[in-house]
Amino acid sequence: MTASTDAPGDEAGADPGHGAAEPAPVPVLTEPADGVPEVVSAPDALADAAARLAAGTGPVAVDAERASGYRYGQRAFLVQLRREGTGTLLVDPEALPDLSALADALGDAEWVLHAASQDLPCLAEVGLRPGGELVDTELGARLAGFPRVGLAAVLQRLLGVDLAKEHSAVDWSTRPLPEPWLRYAALDVELLLPLRDALLAELEEQGKTAWARQEFAAVRDAPPAPPRAEPWRRTSGLHAVRSRRQLAVVRELWEERERLAQRRDVAPGRVLPDRAVVAAATAMPTSPAALTALPVFSGPANRRRAAQWLDAVRRGQAVPDDELPRTSTPPTGPPPPRTWKDRDPAAAARLAAAREVVDALSTEHDLPVENLLQPDLLRRTCWEPPEPLDATTVADALRDGGARPWQVDLLAEPLAAAVAASATAGRPRGTR
Repeated sequence: MTASTDAPGDEAGADPGHGAAEPAPVPVLTEPADGVPEVVSAPDALADAAARLAAGTGPVAVDAERASGYRYGQRAFLVQLRREGTGTLLVDPEALPDLSALADALGDAEWVLHAASQDLPCLAEVGLRPGGELVDTELGARLAGFPRVGLAAVLQRLLGVDLAKEHSAVDWSTRPLPEPWLRYAALDVELLLPLRDALLAELEEQGKTAWARQEFAAVRDAPPAPPRAEPWRRTSGLHAVRSRRQLAVVRELWEERERLAQRRDVAPGRVLPDRAVVAAATAMPTSPAALTALPVFSGPANRRRAAQWLDAVRRGQAVPDDELPRTSTPPTGPPPPRTWKDRDPAAAARLAAAREVVDALSTEHDLPVENLLQPDLLRRTCWEPPEPLDATTVADALRDGGARPWQVDLLAEPLAAAVAASATAGRPRGTR
């Protein structure tokens, strides 16, 4: 591999005049060890890649590049794999939409990914699913208590190498892919395998190996996320929309934009930005001229589609009153914690006591609070605690909510004790 160690304006080890030498700059990885491989884009090349993977040994590093912000959806436009004895493979899933032959070749080999939950769905779409264990180096870094868990930061900490990220947000649907982008893609898996070894050693030293393996398995086995009931409510700036009628216009514009974006295979925000959806809903234009007079609709593309957008506005305006969307979605769990003190002081006391337990264990084990226990599960457990309240019933509630065994082992007993104590602490003296 080639690493650049030059720091502009300073030589490594030079004293900058502050009484102590600055640390030598971290080497920046700029070239893959074996060069940039040709992209696998034909069936015969895919068969050869599968044979090479099958002949390799040990874990396989896996990554995927999407075209978020450019294309509709989150599908993979490039897949990278690296294995001992195989080298690095760059595979084009647009030309080869079925990559299950690679998964078959890997069998039960361990997969190594960084931020696996981001890539596993798009990899599954092309037939790539882990057949054995999985290691997620981002999640592992969180469990190890690292303050920064991006790939470049974790590489710096554990391997002393930096990774350039200048092509992370490019349009990976571009064909042919420029050589600098392919170099970047190859580098993304270049050091995942040695990083895996160093991270697992760190977790073993901290006594967290079993915890990490349970977390990795949960990521691997997680079912696909269910579709959102009202995805249009994720429109940025929706807080500015005050009435149910305006919300109906937002919904119609969002759905029209979605249909057009899917048909054109373009990211919805490139068809019509969220701010334009909100502007039209709040202004309620009644003519094409009134619509295009809005600054966010002044561009040529939106002017050409003014009639289409205006039709969506009119559909929203015509929705019967009894079919208008609610101003907010009905809650599916406990109310916001800020309201607990007024609505249920006992529940507020339980949550405060439980949070003290979680915060203390988080500090003791150098774990982010959200990785020790999902905040929503903690809130649900405190809002409606199990009865009778003891370590066994709390453990059952945590397991039913998706907590892993290591989390249940750490938390069930102290949470049960803290919640029970919060109830007795609020009683007047002499009551039972």
